[in-house]
Amino acid sequence: MEQSPPLDPAAEVRAFYESHPYPEPLRSLDQHRELYRNPDRRRALSLLLWPSEKLRTKREILVAGCGTSQAAAHAMREPDAHVTGIDISETSLSHTGELQRKYGLRNLNLRRLAIEEVEKLGQAFDEIVCTGVLHHLPDPDVGLRALRGVLAPGGAMHVMVYGTYGRAGISMMQEYCRLLGVRAKEEELQDLGALIGALSDDHPIAAVARQAKDFRRPDALADALLNPRDRAYTVPQLHAGLKRCGLSFGRWFEQAHYLPQCGAIASLPHAARLAALLPAEQHAAVELLRGTITRHNFIAYRDDRMGESQPIRFDGDSWRNHVPLRLPWTLCVRERLPQGAAAVLINRAHTYSDLALPINSTEAGIYAAIDGKRSVDEILQSTTGAAAADHAPGFIKKLWEYDQIVLDASGSH
Repeated sequence: MEQSPPLDPAAEVRAFYESHPYPEPLRSLDQHRELYRNPDRRRALSLLLWPSEKLRTKREILVAGCGTSQAAAHAMREPDAHVTGIDISETSLSHTGELQRKYGLRNLNLRRLAIEEVEKLGQAFDEIVCTGVLHHLPDPDVGLRALRGVLAPGGAMHVMVYGTYGRAGISMMQEYCRLLGVRAKEEELQDLGALIGALSDDHPIAAVARQAKDFRRPDALADALLNPRDRAYTVPQLHAGLKRCGLSFGRWFEQAHYLPQCGAIASLPHAARLAALLPAEQHAAVELLRGTITRHNFIAYRDDRMGESQPIRFDGDSWRNHVPLRLPWTLCVRERLPQGAAAVLINRAHTYSDLALPINSTEAGIYAAIDGKRSVDEILQSTTGAAAADHAPGFIKKLWEYDQIVLDASGSH
């Protein structure tokens, strides 16, 4: 019998997602809509991308590899923007189209299109979102260069790719599945989930399974372990890839994960030596120390962008004129506190418990005074006495490093 020719790599990935759309399709965006009734969420996300600008209106947003719902969610949260969602999977696009019709999202345009062919859209974008996609491409550099080609000169790109070290257990199980010929069939996925659940807690896959809420779902297992193509990156590989593709690194979405001055790493014997490294080297070293970072979530810009993309600095006085905004997804806990603490601040996007930030009563007063309207200097003048004046500036810096606030530098020019 004549055998069918093998699928090319792109077609193989397309066929996989046609049969196994991921993430699980949503039937409702009601919860997402409720979250974004708080305007500070949109403002905070905008300041992560453009800290020196007021909230951009009527921007062009591209969601590249939009999956089953991501483009619809962006169209809902940014009603004055125009959102374009592209994906190679007709199945995924159909699920997004259902949400578009259900919520009347007239600002959303959907196209079946590969990232590598994005120039066919014939337009430039202020914001590009590409999370969880590049690492599945036959050649991620080709895809990233294509996205760079449609990024407006002052635009920003939100990217997420897999992290090498934290996915050691996944890589092991991927190889196991290849050896046994495990297929993405319902009964085989159920058996695979049961197998992983029976493994020792010491197995590297166990920590990943605990961290990912949906890991044992069949669609999540298929995406993680049976995807025909994926790769992962270390911090140095990520920086090298951006440079090859004409982009520059902006910042991490959750930067405390990578900073040696945050969490338990700050008290390690090598803390001073870590602090002496350049920022990119610091982040690479901390990735090695943490050892379990499964994904890198970051912001990038065109390397020919005019002006400084991330102007937040604490080595002069300009930061005193910035307006701090508390991140709406952080918690201020006031119960069962460690000794001497008036509260503990927890960013719910953090995946490491050592990044919870205890604060004393003076610091709690400063934190409570942050209203998104007054500058740092105005807040410090109104809340701190002479004894705390020297300590307060360091606390503002710590809040920013620990991802408890963003800083609005739009009025500092």
